[in-house]
Amino acid sequence: MTPSTEMNSDTTSFAIRSSTYSKTSATLQPAMSVSPIRTERLDLVPLEPDAIRHLMTGRRKAAERLLGLTVPHEFPTTEDVAGFLAIQLRRMEESPDRREWMARLMVARPATIIGHCGFHGPPDVIGRAEVGYTVFAPFRGQGFAKEAARALVEWAFAQGQREVYASVSPGNAPSLAVVRRVGFKQVGTQDDEIDGLEFVFAIERPPQQPPQQP
Repeated sequence: MTPSTEMNSDTTSFAIRSSTYSKTSATLQPAMSVSPIRTERLDLVPLEPDAIRHLMTGRRKAAERLLGLTVPHEFPTTEDVAGFLAIQLRRMEESPDRREWMARLMVARPATIIGHCGFHGPPDVIGRAEVGYTVFAPFRGQGFAKEAARALVEWAFAQGQREVYASVSPGNAPSLAVVRRVGFKQVGTQDDEIDGLEFVFAIERPPQQPPQQP
């Protein structure tokens, strides 16, 4: 989930792409129509489309009033109009009723935005459930990326997905460690039009355990 090309961070790829994958083995809904995903320390809050519009036009304070949160300077704004924010807004406009499969703010309780995370898009639109995440520099090394990624995977499994994917640049050692700790296994590589060569990882939903006999 990468709004920039920064490496060696708690970041996975997160962009609309037309990639080559080689296998080795309308009206927007209100923000509250999509529930946050809660973890031990985080609320993964759906990214508000009107907040994106404010940020893309340099109205940070308006976005903060709408979200009820302070938007840190690390969050992409007008400098990234053609990148992360524009991609997210376009997805929301194309599939307004599928926003649960799009970007979320990573909020450390009570109310600190420490990054963003979510899915590349609805699985039936992009072909698979794929997670991404970015933790801002001041908050890295505290396990937030792993906590968010694990929660997204578990949420996707609860929606009936049998596999969840992640793509990581080969030189991004911290993020490679995150996906492996969550339980992802490398299944291939792909050539991303933005990020270049990436390792593709997948994790399968564990089989349901039969109920124990009394």
